[in-house]
Amino acid sequence: MTAPRELDTRGLNCPLPILKAKKALSDMQAGELLRVVSTDPGSMRDFQAFARQTGHELVEQSSAGSEFIHVLRRR
Repeated sequence: MTAPRELDTRGLNCPLPILKAKKALSDMQAGELLRVVSTDPGSMRDFQAFARQTGHELVEQSSAGSEFIHVLRRR
């Protein structure tokens, strides 16, 4: 899935990927997609919890090697 905005959080551990995603989402319009690339294995569950708590839609999650990809839709 392609998203117009991408956030590179490789090398950062929790809570930094979430905090950076939260800031990026606040600058976006409703319905826009944000793709976050992380190397923190815990980011899989962290982004699930973040989506539940904030109302943003977690459209897709996947992993490729040591990278974890999260696609969020701004509420």
